[in-house]
Amino acid sequence: MKVLAFVDLHGSEKALLGLKKKLRTEKPDIICCSGDISIVDRNTTDMIAELDNLGKRLLIIPGNHEDEKNLEMLCRFCENVMYLHKRTFILNDVLFIGYGTGGFSSIDSKFVPVGKRFEGIIRKERDKKIVFLIHAPPYRTKLDNIMGSSCGNKNLRQFIVRNKPNLVVCGHLHENAGKEDYLGKTRIINPGPEGMIVEL
Repeated sequence: MKVLAFVDLHGSEKALLGLKKKLRTEKPDIICCSGDISIVDRNTTDMIAELDNLGKRLLIIPGNHEDEKNLEMLCRFCENVMYLHKRTFILNDVLFIGYGTGGFSSIDSKFVPVGKRFEGIIRKERDKKIVFLIHAPPYRTKLDNIMGSSCGNKNLRQFIVRNKPNLVVCGHLHENAGKEDYLGKTRIINPGPEGMIVEL
């Protein structure tokens, strides 16, 4: 499966044009967004309409710039954009799981019950590859390192280490756009606003 992943669009028309070009040339099976399509939720409605018009199934979670309930409501009116925060989606042999918001805390106790529910689903779908969409980067990786210090989320790191997803897509820290790292065999990417193509 070919995935086009992006994050931290923040209303950029230039980045959106880059996504459209990748969509035309690479022809991915699905698009994944790890949040922050807007600037403090001001242009979320317009950006969701633009993403829906891409004409390809797109999974999205809120970043720290989107209001969860507003984004979820807007997605209900979309033909192609699906809200994945705290939810799952299966396409062929791939299980997609999503958890958005955050980015400013090393501990997220709200994720703990969500993570346990995800683990139950993962056990039932053990034959499938797993893609985990998060906004905050996991702790102690190349994607949460700013000026030599780790500022990522420890709960997300623990979940990744335990459940070994094939791919983790995160963002939030614009300085680390385009970087990738591994936790064990799990590939972790910050695809940036113009996106990256990943084959599973």
